Amino acid sequence: MLCAMADSRVAAAISHWAPRFVANGVDYNDFARVTAGIESWSTWCQEWCRAAAVHEELGRAALADGRSRSAGAHLSQAAVYYHFAKFLFVDDLDEMRAAHRCAVRCLNDALSLLDPPGERLEIPFGGAVLAGVLRRPSGPGPHPAVILIPGLDSAKEEFRATEDLFLSRGLATLSVDGPGQGEAEYALAIRPDWEAPGAAIIDALSRIPDIDAGRIGIWGVSLGGYYAARVASGDSRVRACICLSGPYCLGDSWDRLPELSRAAFTVRSKAGTQARARRLAAELTLAGRAGRITAPLLIVAGKLDRLFPWQDAVRLRDEAGPDAELLLLEDGNHGCANVPYRHRPYSADWMARRLGDVPRRRPARP
Repeated sequence: MLCAMADSRVAAAISHWAPRFVANGVDYNDFARVTAGIESWSTWCQEWCRAAAVHEELGRAALADGRSRSAGAHLSQAAVYYHFAKFLFVDDLDEMRAAHRCAVRCLNDALSLLDPPGERLEIPFGGAVLAGVLRRPSGPGPHPAVILIPGLDSAKEEFRATEDLFLSRGLATLSVDGPGQGEAEYALAIRPDWEAPGAAIIDALSRIPDIDAGRIGIWGVSLGGYYAARVASGDSRVRACICLSGPYCLGDSWDRLPELSRAAFTVRSKAGTQARARRLAAELTLAGRAGRITAPLLIVAGKLDRLFPWQDAVRLRDEAGPDAELLLLEDGNHGCANVPYRHRPYSADWMARRLGDVPRRRPARP
């Protein structure tokens, strides 16, 4: 019975998330090879770590040889593999955390080698730290900026491809792990009121001299889509918001979630039991909040989403008002990762236009 359960979890991970892995940096051949060799969920983390180590070794060799561009590419790719080793592996928290440390290490070592380069940003919040990656486009500032918010099982290590789309359009990016996510998941629980961490993140970003504090947008995927909408509903400094495949109310979708996702939410919300986790999930809702969003809002959803029904996106659009736009893709899955070309360039263009329409912040007087 245990073996069958483990195998079903492997099958679920593959069927739900294969397009996402590939769209966010995993080589398709690696994905096929690694998953073909996983017979039990208990070996998921170690097999992906083994694959990640190959890319890390390539990166270390390139770095020693002075090939910095290749080193940055290999190390950032290794970070993605290590991230997917741990992303839902909450059965063994020690093994999960070891893989996570490898992901963070590889990304940190890659940051200065990326084009454009990145830097680590640490934001105090709730007695802990929210870790982020700040990247700026080429050219002089102050730059408009987009905050990228992960979901239940994603983290900043997964966002290189999305960052590059915004950066190529002249927008700085801040990919950040919030409460219950990435580096913050150990000290801080998932919380519904993302206006609070959102304010701390915007405060920190606004203090950076070459960032235009008057032109800050926000983008979130999956549960991060809910978080993005919550921030926009409570902070007028958000000048544009994109919600990609977010739920309207997580509790309403609880029974649709895969076993792996329910287990991860239980751990990262510090709920202790799935019964309490279900109650906490119901608190993650946009009821009474959607109408408070005043910034332009782009909602992206797929009709083939098996986690959050596309009707959630329609409801958010209807409640958010006339500045809300819905991009509903007939063939899009969760995160629309199976058709990234149908929404990623459009979303980046949309954000660049909205932030470009906001007047530049006037330089502070000497």
